[in-house]
Amino acid sequence: MRKPETLESLYLDFDGFFASVMQQAMPSLRGRPVGIIPFETDAADSTVVIACSKEAKARGCNNVMPVPEARRLCPDILLVTQRPDLFRRAHNTLLNEISCEIPIETVKSIDELACRLDPKDARKPEDLARRLKTRIAANVGPYITCSIGFAANRLLAKTACKIDKPNGVTIWRPEDMPGPLLPLPISEISGIGHRLEIRLMRAGITDMAALLATQPKQLRKLWGNVNGERMWYALHGYDIKALPTSRGMYGHGRVLPPDWRNPEKAESCSRLLLTKAARRMRRDGYNARKLWLWLDMRGGGWFGEHTLPSVHDDHACLDALRILWQRAHARISRRASIIRVGVTLLDITPSEHRQLDLLMDDDRDCQRWEAITDTIDGLNAKFGKRVVTMGPWTVPPGGFTGGKIAFTRIPSAEDFW
Repeated sequence: MRKPETLESLYLDFDGFFASVMQQAMPSLRGRPVGIIPFETDAADSTVVIACSKEAKARGCNNVMPVPEARRLCPDILLVTQRPDLFRRAHNTLLNEISCEIPIETVKSIDELACRLDPKDARKPEDLARRLKTRIAANVGPYITCSIGFAANRLLAKTACKIDKPNGVTIWRPEDMPGPLLPLPISEISGIGHRLEIRLMRAGITDMAALLATQPKQLRKLWGNVNGERMWYALHGYDIKALPTSRGMYGHGRVLPPDWRNPEKAESCSRLLLTKAARRMRRDGYNARKLWLWLDMRGGGWFGEHTLPSVHDDHACLDALRILWQRAHARISRRASIIRVGVTLLDITPSEHRQLDLLMDDDRDCQRWEAITDTIDGLNAKFGKRVVTMGPWTVPPGGFTGGKIAFTRIPSAEDFW
């Protein structure tokens, strides 16, 4: 395993991305404490601030904070409804600008990315950081800032990136390590969550010095898999390549507005969520063999699953959802308050690898519905919007259903049709 002797990785994290994009797009928000909420509602106190600006953070607000608490800490906070399509377009624009200065190795999320340094940039990382920040400010806008970390590998660069936020640059050269790591709590290392931190503490590992003093096999045992051993080598400056991943599922969830928290409206929302998930699955060339429906309710929840015969068309997916809702209605009250609804298509396989049983292979209805779905997708793609749907298409207040920006997924333009 190779241990770099110079800087090789850059990690870039945009500061308060959602809020800063809104401030750049809306001059009235600039310099003011801003909180992004998931959807517009008259009962704002029933939701959370999903992201906040640096001005709001300076007052003590944090991401994923209940609105009443944010208002208590910052009475003049401005609550602004999220605009995922704007965030997506800003993300793509920023990637274009960054790639003009350095090739992007991997996009980690809507607001984080990693790059490999060439020898010239490794010698003068400060110059590269200045060029990136200058280009973003000039060509996108000065209210969108980023923090940058440089190190021997991606994990160390990501950790360094957090040190001088917002709008900072931190450089950890191999010859200086592990000195910069030692003052940090172990929870600052990406991949060490609360539960793992407790497990480490029970093993007597309570600080960074103790973590670095372990052996690779010891961390492998504590992690319960090879990732612990990989963590050891990454923390000690070795060049660790990310393990290849594969798609495991397609799904969407949605927190329902207060006046949509009944079984009828939740079912309507789930149809829309499932249709969008199935569209994504088809675009990527997969079929699903199982469907989950899950409901978060006051005082509990409900979960159901249904087996599918390796399908991708809307009719088959929605028919399975109807069966699940029949089971749900039999178990939950008509007056149930459903806070959140979600659907997941899983046990997926590439479409070209599908093996239907003899009866399904000759099922004319199955073939016809797949042809209809392909025609619908073609029409929507041709006109660049939603022109045909299968069944009702009722969008809950707030919009952007199925266009959620998850940590590892950035929506495409089609997700907003």
